[in-house]
Amino acid sequence: MGESLPIGRVALVVDDSMLIRHTVCRFLEERGFAVESATNPVEALEILTRVDPHIIITDMQMPRMSGSEFITALKADPRTSAIPIVILAGRQSGFQESEKRANYAIFKDIDIEAQLLIALSAALGTTVAS
Repeated sequence: MGESLPIGRVALVVDDSMLIRHTVCRFLEERGFAVESATNPVEALEILTRVDPHIIITDMQMPRMSGSEFITALKADPRTSAIPIVILAGRQSGFQESEKRANYAIFKDIDIEAQLLIALSAALGTTVAS
């Protein structure tokens, strides 16, 4: 097992699926993250006015604004442009090939928690305890 992340890391989870949000948030909280969550990118951008996350985990297909539009907004703002981004996508969506600005892509329809461990370690450059 690797070492745990330092306490105080903040993650932002953006997904319109309550089940996915709950699964990802619980996984992150169990590993010492303080977690903020949003049901869509518009809500997430509002949260980003008061929170500086260390990582953003986002769905790509959501109401009000797409994941690609959200990433465009993140990359356009100097305050958020360097935050690592992990995409949550269905295997059939093709977003992992088309969206090159994210640091990592994981699939909702495969073991999310195992993929999150790998994605967090890759995106944050640190080992995450399993």
